[in-house]
Amino acid sequence: RYSLFYNHLKNIEESEGGLDKFTKSYKTFGVNQLADGGIYCKEWAPGAEAVFLAGDFNGWNPFSHPYKKLEYGKWELLIPPEDGHSPVPHGSKLKVVIRAQNGALLYRISPWARYVVRDEDKVNYDWVHWNPPQSYIHKNPSPKRLKSLRIYESHVGIASPEGKVASYKNFTYNVLPRIKDLGYNCVQLMAIMEHAYYASFGYQITSFFAASSRYGTPDDLKEMIDVAHSMGITVLLDVVHSHASKNSEDGLNQFDGTDSCFFHSGYRGNHQLWDSRLFDYANWEVLRFLLSNLRMWIEDYRFDGFRFDGVTSMLYHHHGIGTGFSGDYNEYFGLHVDEDALCYLMLANHMINTLHPECITIAEDVSGMPALCRPVAEGGGGFDYRLAMAIPDKWIQIIKELKDEDWNMGNIVHTLTNRRHEEKYIAYAESHDQALVGDKTLAFRLMDAEMYTNMSVLMPLTPVIDRGIQLHKMIRLITHALGGESYLNFMGNEFGHPEWLDFPRIGNNESYHYARRQFNLTEDDLLRYKFLNAFDRDMNKLEERFGWLASPQAYVSEKHEANKVIAFERAGLIFIFNFHPYQSYVDYRVVAFKYKILLDSDAGEYGGHQRLDHNTEYFSEEFPHNYRPNSIMV
Repeated sequence: RYSLFYNHLKNIEESEGGLDKFTKSYKTFGVNQLADGGIYCKEWAPGAEAVFLAGDFNGWNPFSHPYKKLEYGKWELLIPPEDGHSPVPHGSKLKVVIRAQNGALLYRISPWARYVVRDEDKVNYDWVHWNPPQSYIHKNPSPKRLKSLRIYESHVGIASPEGKVASYKNFTYNVLPRIKDLGYNCVQLMAIMEHAYYASFGYQITSFFAASSRYGTPDDLKEMIDVAHSMGITVLLDVVHSHASKNSEDGLNQFDGTDSCFFHSGYRGNHQLWDSRLFDYANWEVLRFLLSNLRMWIEDYRFDGFRFDGVTSMLYHHHGIGTGFSGDYNEYFGLHVDEDALCYLMLANHMINTLHPECITIAEDVSGMPALCRPVAEGGGGFDYRLAMAIPDKWIQIIKELKDEDWNMGNIVHTLTNRRHEEKYIAYAESHDQALVGDKTLAFRLMDAEMYTNMSVLMPLTPVIDRGIQLHKMIRLITHALGGESYLNFMGNEFGHPEWLDFPRIGNNESYHYARRQFNLTEDDLLRYKFLNAFDRDMNKLEERFGWLASPQAYVSEKHEANKVIAFERAGLIFIFNFHPYQSYVDYRVVAFKYKILLDSDAGEYGGHQRLDHNTEYFSEEFPHNYRPNSIMV
C-alpha cells in the first residue's frame, strides 16, 4: 500500500510539478476570473467530441464559444476582457455544452462549479458564475489544533424550531452561541456540499465545489465559519468522496455523455444500496478533482478539517454490503480491498497534513481497518480519528433487548474500551443515524410516548420518565469518559429531542414538521428537557477543565455484575456508575485517595433526586481493594 502511495506521489512530483500545484487545480478548472478581466475555462471531458460554453453572456448560443482540445481529455477556453471588464458578469447563468459521441448536445453544470441555485418554479439547478466585486474577508484566525475534541454534529437546514429550511445566518447568530454555551469546541457540518435532493441528508452530492445555496450564499457560509473561529470553535466539513449522485442533469453522472468519466463504467461504477455512482480512484483526473476539492474547502472557506463519509464503502470492493467484520486480519488484507481507494485516502491525508498540518481528519469506518489512523509514513491511512461505531449499536441493543436487571457491566466496559489505543476514537452514544425516521433516539427509546405527556415539571415524575432521564445522563457520561479520545453529539440529542428526523418528501406530503430542531424546549422552565441540557453542558465543561479525552486510557477498577456498578479512573478523576434498577448503596467501597463530588447525575438541577451531599470531602484509608492499596467508602 505504501509503495502504491509513494509511486502516485512520485508521479505527481514528476508530471505535475508537485502536490501543491496538482491540488491547486480548483483555481484553473471550471470558469475562473483572470486579473486582466478575462475568463479562463477548463474542463475534463474525455468522452466528448466537442465542448462549448453557453450562458447569459452570449445569449445562450451553444456554438459561439468552443473549447480547444488538449491532451488527456482536457479542454480549455480563453475569453478576453471587454473594455477591461469581465465578459461573464457576476451572477450570470452558464452551462457547459457537450457534443457527445452520438452527436447529442448535452447541457451540463461544470463539475467545478462554485455556486448553483434552483428557482422555486424549476426542477433543475442553474450554474451561476460567482465573482462578487468584494468577497467575504475572514477576520479571525483558525483555532489551534485541539487536544480534546467535543464535537457538535450539525445540519444548517434543520437548525431552527420553525418548519422551513434554516439559513447560514440563523446558524451563525442563533446556533453557534448555543454550541459555545454547551461546552462543545468543534462543530461538524453536514449537507454543505450541494445536493439537489434535500431529503438525502446531504449524502447524494451533485456539485462538489459548491456550498449549498438553499441556506444562503458562499459568503454567508464564510461568515458563519469566521464567527465560529472567533468563538474558538473548530469547524469540520462532512465530506462525501465515497460516491456521487446519479443525477445527470445537476451532477457529475454522464458529464461527457459516457457512463464512465469520473466513475467506473458498468457494474463496478454503481452502488447497489445507495443507488449512486462510484469514483474511479485509479484515474489521474479523478485524483486531481477530489484532492483539489478538499483543498478548496480548506483555503476558500477556512474549514479546519473533514469527516470522511462512507469510508468502509471505499475500502472494499464489496463496499461492506452483506459483510460482517469480526476483527480477523484476513478481512482487512487481500484482493477484496480496494487499494486504489485506500491510496487516495492516504494521498488526501498526506496532502492535508503537508499543506495544512493544523487540520483534522476523521474516518467513518465500521470495519475496523487496522492502522487507518496511523501516519502515512508508517503505512497507515493517515486519519487523526475514527468513529467508534460499535458504541451506539451496543446501547440500542441493550435498551431494546434487555431488562434493566440483565444489563451486563463487563460487556458495556468491553464495548467502550475495545479499541486499538494507538489509534484515536470518537465515542458517541448516538449520532444523526439514530435520529432518522425509521430509527429512534436514546431518549425516545427510553421514554417513548410519555415524552408527549409527562415532560412537564407540573406533572408527577413517572417511573418511565424518571428512568429515561437518569439513564440518558448516565449513558452519555460513561460514553464520554470511557469510550474514546473524542466525543460527538448530534444537535438536539443533548437534551433528548423528542420524535425523529424526517425531511420533506413525497412520503410525508413534503412536510417540514420533523425537519427541525426544537431548541425552544430547553428554554421552557416548565419542561424537563432543561435538566438534560444542563447536564450535557456541565459534562462538557468538566472535560474542558480536566481533559480526560486527551488523557491515557482509563483504569477500570470495578465492573460488578451483581451490584451493577462500574468504576474507573481517568485524568485524576474517579467515575462511579450505579446501573442497578432499584438498589442504592451506603458505604460502598471503591478505589480512591481523595473524594469530592464534581458532577452528580442525581443533582436537582439535572432532574435527579438530590440524595448526595456535595459539600463533604472524603479521604481514603489504607484498605486494599481491587488490587489498589487505598480505598474509600461512598
